[in-house]
Amino acid sequence: MKLFTNNKTYSQFQFDKEVDFEREVVLSSKQFFGANSIYIDAKRKIETKSLGNSIPDGFLFDLSDKESPEFYIVEVELAKHDFYNHIFPQITKFFGFYKNPKSQNDLIEKIFSFITNDSDIKKEFKKHLGEKEIYKFIKDTIERSQNILLVIDGDKKELPEIMETYSDTWGKMVKLILIKKFFNNGDTIYTMHPDFENIEFADIENEISADMEDVEYSEDYHFDGVSETVRQIYGDLKADLIKANSSLIFNPQKYYISIRKDRNIAFFIIGRKKIRLVVMQSDEETRKEISQHPVKTLTAGVQKFWNGPSCAIMIDAMEYLNEVKTLLRKLVAKN
Repeated sequence: MKLFTNNKTYSQFQFDKEVDFEREVVLSSKQFFGANSIYIDAKRKIETKSLGNSIPDGFLFDLSDKESPEFYIVEVELAKHDFYNHIFPQITKFFGFYKNPKSQNDLIEKIFSFITNDSDIKKEFKKHLGEKEIYKFIKDTIERSQNILLVIDGDKKELPEIMETYSDTWGKMVKLILIKKFFNNGDTIYTMHPDFENIEFADIENEISADMEDVEYSEDYHFDGVSETVRQIYGDLKADLIKANSSLIFNPQKYYISIRKDRNIAFFIIGRKKIRLVVMQSDEETRKEISQHPVKTLTAGVQKFWNGPSCAIMIDAMEYLNEVKTLLRKLVAKN
């Protein structure tokens, strides 16, 4: 594969060994995952058998939204590896870890111990957290945010079908990033898809092709494997809106459930532990009305998909839903 840019031709670099690709991810973690990310090289820094006797390649804390940080178990793989004999069992072990409170607690202790004994990493956490306790931050983040980030150097044809078939695990927990390295003499260029900044919304790009599929999706499809809290949040918000306007349509699609009146007003993206509620209103306006839930700014590309100014409200608890109900009722009334 060739890449043409700045009047130069770059050839794709083929990694012979997985450890070499892992090293690239460690060295370029800020470039790949953003300046507000903290990447911990698990294999070199933390010895743990807590993850089903399988040690991941890394742990990633994304603090770009300090009110709603994200945690990822990171697995770096080469596309040439066999999917069902290598990649599939490795990722599957991590699902079991997230369901095991003892495994989670063991990992929290090990990560905290590592941070405490590494002055540079500790300083980086304190820069983001200020006076907040590091241990409490790690514990709260891992309990609330349970993601697996699969970083791979080429397309893997099995992934789309697996993510749809196992919608409650692969579909809701696994995020995929494709990173390719290109070179020309001493120059190096990386390509990455999707951008990490809005990786949690990456799947919606496929909805264009999904609309052409002869498939009917239901609310049950979206709530397979989610927490009871997520079910309650959705049920409460839906009941309130139906009470305000019984003609509203809740329309399940592959990656979301839309709220429609004459047009789409908002979209529920259902996760295992939280709901991302995309509302058709700018983040600036939304933050004036939503103070108790994190409001996530969306990239221009994601907003284009939603067909207008939009942002995402992150909801993971039943508290303070009234402000969300008030906003949704207002958007319904306007449309």
